[in-house]
Amino acid sequence: MNHIKTKFPENFLWGGATAANQIEGAFDVAGKGLSVDDVIERINPEERDKGLHLPFPSSTEIRETLETEEQRHFPKRYGIDFYHRYKEDIALFKELGFKAFRLSIAWTRIFPNGIEEKPNEAGLAYYDDLLDELLRNDIQPIVTLSHYEMPLHLSMEFGGWANRIVIDHFVRFAETVLDRYKTKVKYWITFNEINSILMSPFISGGILRDQVKEGNVLQATFQAAHHQLLASARAVEACHRIVPNGQIGCMVLGMINYPNSPHPEDVLSALQDQHKTFFFTDVQVRGHYPSYMNRFFAEHGISVNKQPEDDAILKNNLVDFVSLSYYMSTVAARPEVSGEQAAGNILTNMKNPYLKASDWGWQIDPVGLRTLLNMFYERYEMPLFIVENGLGAFDKVEEDGRIHDQYRIDYLKQHIEQMKEAIGDGVDLIGYTAWGPIDLVSFSTSEMSKRYGFIYVDLDDEGYGTLERSRKDSFYWYKEVIASNGENL
Repeated sequence: MNHIKTKFPENFLWGGATAANQIEGAFDVAGKGLSVDDVIERINPEERDKGLHLPFPSSTEIRETLETEEQRHFPKRYGIDFYHRYKEDIALFKELGFKAFRLSIAWTRIFPNGIEEKPNEAGLAYYDDLLDELLRNDIQPIVTLSHYEMPLHLSMEFGGWANRIVIDHFVRFAETVLDRYKTKVKYWITFNEINSILMSPFISGGILRDQVKEGNVLQATFQAAHHQLLASARAVEACHRIVPNGQIGCMVLGMINYPNSPHPEDVLSALQDQHKTFFFTDVQVRGHYPSYMNRFFAEHGISVNKQPEDDAILKNNLVDFVSLSYYMSTVAARPEVSGEQAAGNILTNMKNPYLKASDWGWQIDPVGLRTLLNMFYERYEMPLFIVENGLGAFDKVEEDGRIHDQYRIDYLKQHIEQMKEAIGDGVDLIGYTAWGPIDLVSFSTSEMSKRYGFIYVDLDDEGYGTLERSRKDSFYWYKEVIASNGENL
């Protein structure tokens, strides 16, 4: 059988992706307020091997943290100082040949506490300058409205997204930035990894442990998810109204769930786990709650409180594209094999014996990306956009200052090859923004050791370093990938 040679589209959007809370720093500059991420401490190295470290604090613990903050280390408050160095970094992105750069707008730079009637002009002006710099360098900005950056005040005072009142505060923020940057930004994303609220109620949803009745975490989480889905739909409406030539999409943590064996109940378990991803995209693409969630809600005692207008809001404001992150696949099994799951733990993640793992235990599965892209495209027949994919790893700086990260090149090469195969399968893929093109503070562990970038940043886990930027071997490799439109891997 002849192998079909496929190519990336001529207008394919190659680039990189970041989040404000992981790169900007300057947490107390120009009127910025505290976000939920500004109270996340770096984990101890011995905790690193225990899986994703996603805190679920109480309001009392947050207050105690703030009272003793001088004795604590909050790496995301400082990031890599992109706030002050963005011109230098964008010049490096230009050198790489970026067509696009995904960034988020920190909600707390625009509305420091989330409740203000008028926006913070200093924050708006900062992003004006940043977007202008991207456009001057022929780099198309892709803007995420909400990337784990909820104002801490909305969490502490209102219970985060579990409270319906937050929708209106978010929509005011969304309309403000959509109107301000409507001539500068074509591509918008509503919520980063919106399904991650099932794994991280605090960081993704602003929910605090003592705001939820014991044993009621899933109820609160899905109520908060409903409010986020409504907020996303209203942001879609605002974008279509304010930016008529713009495109606005949803974004999920892309997970493919394999059955542990051909046992029918393992296969069913994998399907049920897959539904936890599809639920969020089904609502935003199809405009209604999928019927398969009815049984899940019934079996878990979940009753989502809806207002009469909610169904119409979801139905009438559908996204223009589906974007996703992809890092790994998971394995699901029937309960007697996988063991009893902890309360609120939605996804099983057993070890796949056929896959290698990263330094952080994430299983590397390039073919899974092709499979998942096909699953999404068959389901929705809508443009897809990979807006996060990359390898977090330990990097060693050699005596001559070089960083030989062939492991990163191998990882990305294998995934890009499978993207090309998916295009050959008929998938409409519009772009690829590799996660963390410049080293940044890790989302899950708030450390610098877990490096993703093509660009090395001289900064350690304790916050020490010159912040000097340098090019890794992968920098030159990715530059050639972009220059050849994915032909030279």
